[in-house]
Amino acid sequence: MGCKRILVTGGAGFLGSHLCERLVKKGNDVICLDNYFTGRKKNIEHLMDCHNFELLRHDITIPVFLEVDQIYNLACPASPVHYQYNAVKTIKTSVMGAINVLGLAKRVRARVLQASTSEIYGDPHVHPQTESYWGNVNPIGIRSCYDEGKRVAETLFFDYHRQNNVDIRVMRIFNTYGPRMHPNDGRVVSNFIVQALKGVDITIYGDGLQTRSFCYVDDNIEGMIRLMNKDDFLGPVNIGNPGEFTIKELAEKIILLTNSKSKLIFNPLPSDDPKQRKPDISLANEMLGWIPTVALEDGLKKTIEYFKNNLD
Repeated sequence: MGCKRILVTGGAGFLGSHLCERLVKKGNDVICLDNYFTGRKKNIEHLMDCHNFELLRHDITIPVFLEVDQIYNLACPASPVHYQYNAVKTIKTSVMGAINVLGLAKRVRARVLQASTSEIYGDPHVHPQTESYWGNVNPIGIRSCYDEGKRVAETLFFDYHRQNNVDIRVMRIFNTYGPRMHPNDGRVVSNFIVQALKGVDITIYGDGLQTRSFCYVDDNIEGMIRLMNKDDFLGPVNIGNPGEFTIKELAEKIILLTNSKSKLIFNPLPSDDPKQRKPDISLANEMLGWIPTVALEDGLKKTIEYFKNNLD
């Protein structure tokens, strides 16, 4: 592939930091851009001494002028706790951020990848979700700032491609977990692990029978890099693990792996919480030769180890 100049927006976040690490190891010149709304310096401090890594504190809602070959647009809070904290900021980051990275890509003729989300499918009527499904999204609910923000970003990407011939890639990310998740991000994996390690009750919303599919971070990053470097395939493409588990099963597995005394407690389900989430990944397999390789139990062990060493 040769050495490329690569911009990663949201590069100090959970996924962004793993992506930066992989790209630096491959010998690319990597610019990590983050405003630290949810990203953390500690996620990328181990890269600071690398000659081919630089850090730029910047908010992607403001245009940025750089010379790069590729742009990975990962900037956006991705957990309900964080994206609902400042809903207006979330939708601005998705929409204005997309406009700014697309404008940059257009000017310097860079290839640009949008980290989209399974949330664009909303509470799906189709199971598992294929890329051709348009979704079932509430446009005025508490999750809409994220769901609709990401949907508009996809629209912008395809409009810039059709109108200005910008070289785009769109990836729809399903639940991803692993080391460097934010301990307070409210996502089930980090929530359950932190609660189990502290020995407090594990909080399940609803009856715990709603399902999710959990993809280990290394698998996700592999899919992302393959998509970026695949010619003549724009996406959108689902990247996730089709193994489907109920939330209750996940909690029980984590209690077992942490040897915790935590008990399960059940609280009311938040509004617009999807009942089922499972990717159809046949397109990713066909076009990118990609399938996830890390089993849930193996990924959870690595994630638990990280939290053991990083609980404040």
